[in-house]
Amino acid sequence: MKHRRGFNPLERSSAHRKALHRNMVTSLFRYERIKTTKAKALEIRRSAEKLITRAKVDSVHNRRIVSSRLFDAGIVAKLFTNIAVRMKERPGGYTRILKLGERYGDAAEIVILELVDYHLDIEKAEKKAKKERKAAAKKTAN
Repeated sequence: MKHRRGFNPLERSSAHRKALHRNMVTSLFRYERIKTTKAKALEIRRSAEKLITRAKVDSVHNRRIVSSRLFDAGIVAKLFTNIAVRMKERPGGYTRILKLGERYGDAAEIVILELVDYHLDIEKAEKKAKKERKAAAKKTAN
């Protein structure tokens, strides 16, 4: 039974678990979308949402607390200047989990953990493909 268990230890030692959280939250803030297992995503979501809530108020104290959890100064700056500003009006629920199915090897459930305001760059990809087609057509014409 899972009574009075505050978090999922993910079958890791505390140092390994802290490193896992730090690395995955950093990746989430860097790419704004990561693919991982459901159990990890549920735990990382808790850490990420607490950091975003902390970053919504830009103070020296909050920057120091966030910097103690994330060791990449560039990501800390991005969190305070970009991500937290976009989430300013939102009272919580900054991330979403999209189910992808099961992994082939061990049947672990795979999900995408992303920030709520994440948008695919479909328009940019379409413009790039159009530009490449034009360049290819120019080469064949010459």
